[in-house]
Amino acid sequence: MAKRKQLEIQFIGEDEEGTSCMVTHSTVSASGRFLRNKRRVNARNTRQQGMLNSKQFSDCFEKIWKIFPDNQRASFTYLDCLWFSWYMDELFKEKVLVWISRKHIFTKKYVFVPILHWRHWNLLIFCNFDKPLQSKTQTTCMLLLDSMQMSGPRRLEPTIRKFLLDVYEAEKRPVTKQAISKIPLLIPKVPQQRNGEDCGRFVLYFISLFMESAPKNFSITGGYPYFVSSFFHFWYSVIRGLVLTHTVGTYRGVNETAVLTSYTSST
Repeated sequence: MAKRKQLEIQFIGEDEEGTSCMVTHSTVSASGRFLRNKRRVNARNTRQQGMLNSKQFSDCFEKIWKIFPDNQRASFTYLDCLWFSWYMDELFKEKVLVWISRKHIFTKKYVFVPILHWRHWNLLIFCNFDKPLQSKTQTTCMLLLDSMQMSGPRRLEPTIRKFLLDVYEAEKRPVTKQAISKIPLLIPKVPQQRNGEDCGRFVLYFISLFMESAPKNFSITGGYPYFVSSFFHFWYSVIRGLVLTHTVGTYRGVNETAVLTSYTSST
């Protein structure tokens, strides 16, 4: 049996950190950027041709993020798309927890946690973690979105809860394992992919719709209309365009109805 090669990551100093937050490409430092062989990124993360690798995902996410104005982004933050995967590797676990603690995620109402595991993309969203876990006005919960639910997203639950507990402890916030176990982990019904390659695009789609439609006061009793849109084909075509061209300017202020009509008539 061939000996498994270790992933080589070179950490760089904080003063060398770039201004971009595109995590997997060239530079990740104490906040998460690193130097890495591009071919290894592509080979490790995506074995199926056409599936988004971590660099493509990060590039497209950054462009989608910038579409929304500052006041709309104020309630949101996000983790790098590889941090959850690295957290599961004991070699990098502690470093990842340090990076996350610097993000101060518990000051935001919504936190996007992209998950790339088993060569499949999921999206975890922390909701209302800016409030105490025992808050009587807003329920703290987690949403796990999977565009291929037949794969069994619940199998991630033990790791997700351990991850959350470790994040609390890394930030020195008082919490018990029992309290973490009581936080609802909800799996909303979402559009499903029709092939084995589109999971990353669907995660970007879910992020786009949630940022567009998420309420100021999130409630688990109000249903989840944030991931199903009459403009599904519009958003999906935008995301496909980002993947193909890495340009987003042409989509600003576009008439959604016109684009949707044009797109559906050509498919």
